[in-house]
Amino acid sequence: MVMDDQTQQISRAQFLIRSAAALLVSVGTVLPFNATAADAAPEANVVRVDTGALRGANNIDVISFKNIPYAAPPVGDRRWRAPAPAAAWTDVRDASQYGNDCMQNRMSWDKTTSKQPLSEDCLNLNVWAPASATPASKLPVMVWVHGGGFVSGSGTAAVMDGSALVSRGVIVVTFNYRLARFGFFAHPALSAESPDGALANYGFMDQIAALQWIKRNIKAFGGNPDNVTVFGQSAGGDSINNLMLAGPAKGLFQKAIVMSGGGRTVWKSLRDDGPSGPSAESIGQAFATSAGLAKGKDDAAALRAIPASKIQGSISLLNPEAKTYTGPILDGKIVTSSVADGFAAGKQAKVPYLVGSTSNELGFLPGIFLKPMSKPLVEKLGDDLDKIVDAYGSRDVFDVSIVSDVTFVEPARYLAASASSVQPTYLYRFSYVSEAKSKGSKGAAHATDIPYIFGNLAATGDKVSDADRQAAKVLQDYFTAFAKTGVPNVAGQAAWPAYTKKDDKLLEFSDKGAAVAAAATPAVEALTLHFSKR
Repeated sequence: MVMDDQTQQISRAQFLIRSAAALLVSVGTVLPFNATAADAAPEANVVRVDTGALRGANNIDVISFKNIPYAAPPVGDRRWRAPAPAAAWTDVRDASQYGNDCMQNRMSWDKTTSKQPLSEDCLNLNVWAPASATPASKLPVMVWVHGGGFVSGSGTAAVMDGSALVSRGVIVVTFNYRLARFGFFAHPALSAESPDGALANYGFMDQIAALQWIKRNIKAFGGNPDNVTVFGQSAGGDSINNLMLAGPAKGLFQKAIVMSGGGRTVWKSLRDDGPSGPSAESIGQAFATSAGLAKGKDDAAALRAIPASKIQGSISLLNPEAKTYTGPILDGKIVTSSVADGFAAGKQAKVPYLVGSTSNELGFLPGIFLKPMSKPLVEKLGDDLDKIVDAYGSRDVFDVSIVSDVTFVEPARYLAASASSVQPTYLYRFSYVSEAKSKGSKGAAHATDIPYIFGNLAATGDKVSDADRQAAKVLQDYFTAFAKTGVPNVAGQAAWPAYTKKDDKLLEFSDKGAAVAAAATPAVEALTLHFSKR
């Protein structure tokens, strides 16, 4: 894992060609490499990070720097290892275009997905900064952790372009991390070669390495390394919850925003087979066998020689390949418990915490998809099933809502309640539906809040109305206020009360704007009571 905190940060104003050692300028820019100090005009889109100089792309008020390596490519012998430091370069690196996305099977129906090439060589990040920013600006930093069920997604999709959000006076960073078997995989042969415990959760290690890079380098772009807010949706939000509990991530961020991040999932044990199923190592061995490696011949070198296409397999959001893929793993170092248990024990980072969900997370899915998803959840409700169905008012409402509530809605309120006694905590519900999709809608679906927080409404391909733009403005107002100060309040808008168990209030973002509302429903309270019996 990248841990080098001794690297030198050199500002734009300090980076001059040839005479750099002798000349200093007070402006936050640098001179071109092919110019002399006497005749060159300042070049505002070149910065130096700890591995070399970068030339970004200037788009009027925003400069973007893309495809910045934050770790060495995890290829060949580096597959299934902790991220290593990125290699330095000598020339000015072109940072005007996105790099590769990590290996995955994309969903053809997703209009917002990235179109970048897929590769194991994918550990890169992207930075957007105001064109006027200098190392002295010390702007708040917002670091996006993408979702996708730990099997898909990237930091390069158009809907996550940071340009609009930067206009709010922040620096925006997005990045990739290893996914599916490349990012979350265990096998006895890999465990044997990692006595320090740096194993299994390679995707989380990548996230930590990216945050370490930001800590070392973001000042060069005008950011404040001591005012970093991580924000993420779905698996990205889940990642943030886990990072709040991870010792190696301590001190790398000062605020956290979790959007539809869940928290009740119990991950696979690294080595212990039990009543809940086989261990991650057993599942890894099952995959090795399916890939053609005989038991005893499945050493680390043989595993790393498996073609990337075979490792990827058919894993996707719709095909988890549960018999040979685990997702995140209880490794005892980064992941030591479920998020819910960790928060209940007060082990999370005590940073300002903003958490919430959408009003109709998965209710938009046809019954043909919801029924197989709900079956294992319903079975686990046991003797409480009838009481919980009654709390919903009808079996039909229960069938439509149970997956959303167990996976996203109830955990958000539970984590807010757990955190509220020890850190500033804010709970929200996003229920705004775009005018283009309002007909027949029963609420805001999973991930529909992403275009609003980034201000990239047109990236969805839908017609954008003035009401949609206003909804985006309001959401950005609150979230960037939180990133700047830790308190999500905005002049002229409804005051967002800190969450307490006693008051049990949240802020709802709807077609009427932002307003304080009750957080509890009978169904969610019944679910929390059920989980408390475990």
